[in-house]
Amino acid sequence: MISFWGEIDNVCRKHRAIFCKLEPDTWGVNFILHPSSFTLSKHNIQPPRTIIIDIRGSEDEILARMKQKTRYNIRLAEKKGVTVHAWDDLEAFHGMMLLTGGRDGFGVHSLEYYRRAYGLLHPKQMGEILVAEYEGKPLAALFVARNGKRAYYLYGASTDEERNRMPTYLLQWEAMKWAKAHGCEEYDLWGVPDEEEATLEANFESRHDGLWVSIASSAVLAVN
Repeated sequence: MISFWGEIDNVCRKHRAIFCKLEPDTWGVNFILHPSSFTLSKHNIQPPRTIIIDIRGSEDEILARMKQKTRYNIRLAEKKGVTVHAWDDLEAFHGMMLLTGGRDGFGVHSLEYYRRAYGLLHPKQMGEILVAEYEGKPLAALFVARNGKRAYYLYGASTDEERNRMPTYLLQWEAMKWAKAHGCEEYDLWGVPDEEEATLEANFESRHDGLWVSIASSAVLAVN
């Protein structure tokens, strides 16, 4: 392990980096391997709080762990004609991301960024873009990726149309099914507001600013 950190140091020096910033899955972790070399930063890049959903067991068992309202909205979307399928229209996905970012006040990557991510992950079956549609009209979309036993909800977008059909609920459920089909046991919402669970539960449907939009578009917070 010492040689590992030494190699990281060599790479940083080679590229004339002034520091190396690490953000592990477990925030606040003590780097016991090199405790004197790290200082806790006051500024984070990735959100410090997330929600991990257990997707082990059968589909019925996963649904049973969700609250009744979540199950109801998933089934409602199906009954109201919403369908979900894989999507490779990167331009349309980027356009929906720009719409969502402008509406909810968050930054959006360039089209080339999403093309690059999709090109790296999709051929290896490590990433997929899913779209929820009604009568052929895209309503919501997300980019899901996986690594090991965990899948990640990386990016999500939605239009302002047909929201009463609950497309995001079915979209997230299909993303979990995709993850499960590829051997994953966990589904990571990849960043939620830094609030306690009770606050998240009470506000996730009404708040749409900042990271609240991540919960609102994921529509899967209501899990027992």
